[in-house]
Amino acid sequence: MTVTRSEYPEDIADRLPKEETDRTIASDKVEGTVVYNAQDEKIGTVHNVMIDKYSGQVEYAVMSFGGFLGIGERYHPLPWKLLRYDERLDGYVVGIKKEALETGPSFARNAMPSFDRSYGMGVYGHYGLFP
Repeated sequence: MTVTRSEYPEDIADRLPKEETDRTIASDKVEGTVVYNAQDEKIGTVHNVMIDKYSGQVEYAVMSFGGFLGIGERYHPLPWKLLRYDERLDGYVVGIKKEALETGPSFARNAMPSFDRSYGMGVYGHYGLFP
């Protein structure tokens, strides 16, 4: 049985998680957030986040950049720990060069990879990290 928010008593509905607090944010609010490089230049946006089903930890931010009006756009998985939220920019900052992103693991909209352990090792390894 699925219970919708409208079926909760009013006092319980008011205590349900909000979209954002000082430390947390809903995944749908992360999607579309701008990603900047260390020089505050926009390099892309967060397309989505990939969450480990068992640990509950965010493993990757899948960033989109390149292309024009969605044509030629590529998706680049970045280890979540590479992103740092910057309140001033209202976006995420990655301290890696655009060239590293361009040569890193990526995929087209119609060719999403299997985010299995082997793929993850390649993504993390490209950026000098270990999963």
